[in-house]
Amino acid sequence: MSSTSSEANLKHNGAASLATEESSHLLEKAANGEKYGSQKPDQDSLLDTMVHTSESTSKTLPQYVAALSAAGGAFAAGTLLGWTSPAQTPLLDGEYGFPVSESAFSWIGSAMTLGAAFICIPIGFLINLIGRKLTMLLLVLPFTLGWCLLIWAQNVEMMYAARFLLGISGGAFCVTAPMYTGEIAQKEIRGTLGSFFQLMITAGILFVYAIGAGLDVFWMSVVCGLLPLVFGAIFVFMPESPTYLVSKNKNESAIKSIQWLRGKEYDYNMEIEELKDTEKKIKENPVSIGSALTRRVTIKALCISLGLMFFQQLCGINAVIFYSTDIFKDADTGIDANLSTIVVGIMQVIATFVSVMVVDKLGRRLLLLASASVMALSTIAMGVYFYMKENGDSVESLGWLPVCSLCVFIIMFSIGFGPVPWLMMGELFASDIKGVAGSIAGTSNWVLAFIVTKTFVNLKEALGSGPTFWLFAGITVVGAIFVFVFVPETKGKSLNEIQQELEGKKPNQTNGNAI
Repeated sequence: MSSTSSEANLKHNGAASLATEESSHLLEKAANGEKYGSQKPDQDSLLDTMVHTSESTSKTLPQYVAALSAAGGAFAAGTLLGWTSPAQTPLLDGEYGFPVSESAFSWIGSAMTLGAAFICIPIGFLINLIGRKLTMLLLVLPFTLGWCLLIWAQNVEMMYAARFLLGISGGAFCVTAPMYTGEIAQKEIRGTLGSFFQLMITAGILFVYAIGAGLDVFWMSVVCGLLPLVFGAIFVFMPESPTYLVSKNKNESAIKSIQWLRGKEYDYNMEIEELKDTEKKIKENPVSIGSALTRRVTIKALCISLGLMFFQQLCGINAVIFYSTDIFKDADTGIDANLSTIVVGIMQVIATFVSVMVVDKLGRRLLLLASASVMALSTIAMGVYFYMKENGDSVESLGWLPVCSLCVFIIMFSIGFGPVPWLMMGELFASDIKGVAGSIAGTSNWVLAFIVTKTFVNLKEALGSGPTFWLFAGITVVGAIFVFVFVPETKGKSLNEIQQELEGKKPNQTNGNAI
């Protein structure tokens, strides 16, 4: 348990009765776990059962190292998202020696999202079959092959295939890396480590913006193609998830993994025994996927997670990132488009870093509500500018408006609706269904990303730029209402307490402190 949780228990119960109260609470939590179907404990409940002396010897630096290494795949995925922005103009101008129309380029951009949507559900089963670590290492192969196809593409069809293959790799990381991080992290740093994924996505986008300003598309793609190899060379030294190792009866390997993550002085006995006991219960009382998916709490959690993914994509973020160069060009700011997108990328990274620092302090709901409210105002402002411009009104003195609005939009997305839906995806579901439900949520996210990126140009042509941004603004307002009404606060709550709240009951407060 965290030091804050320890102090609260000591104040409420007294040091002398701590052991008795903790034993009572463990039995109560076990009962709740069976009631809500969470037979496989998440790391939150696990760490809460540990005595203070064990926790005091636990190290966190190795967990940061492992989480950042896993997030290296997210960095590579970020380059996929950002690649289309600096590549658009050169490809349309024939840099590769074959014609690329605007319609074809929209398919090049969106093929990645189709690949990501295609892989999310299969990868959910694969990571349970061969492990989190091996799955991520194997993803280096399609990642590298995809970049090779893109680098030496001879026609548009090769680019379609390359981007689809790259999307498979990037989408797989969206499921695997957050799950791996959640299983190696202690409760008090889980939110921070879980937010590394989105932070590295934004860092990857910034990276490709920066190198795209000085390199042609060929060499930019070569540099991006080296990143998966770098990731593989680093991540091969990281440990496998202890949860997975115990599920495969590799207890000695699980102990070594825990000691790598927590330090040699850490008392692993309580943690390993809890993992073994829970695995035994799972095998003795198997729950079918169909039964788990039809539980009331699972349906509610899935609706919330799918809703967050829906509003994350329908606020227009991928359209803004994929076509940011065009937005700056249309705004007639006089600022070099590549420089402008680099500045936006820097803001995105900084804002996501801020979110990493405050998500465990301010809570998920506050960040989501603030994010949606300001994003809606920003897209309204962008819509006003482009509406005036398309209708022949003078906008020479308003060149700052779309740029500032875009910057504010990116910052607020990166603080709230960027990282939080992915973080909550791992918090809302009971552990026995988390892999499948998370894959469903991930698939929906990428399908929506495909729809937005593929139809953005068509919407601009049909409605005009101004009304298109207003459409995104209206959807974002609905998203804010959705968060206010339906999304629970999960900060500082264990899996069982979240399941209780989703069922409409108050979390158990027997010990005076939520654990």
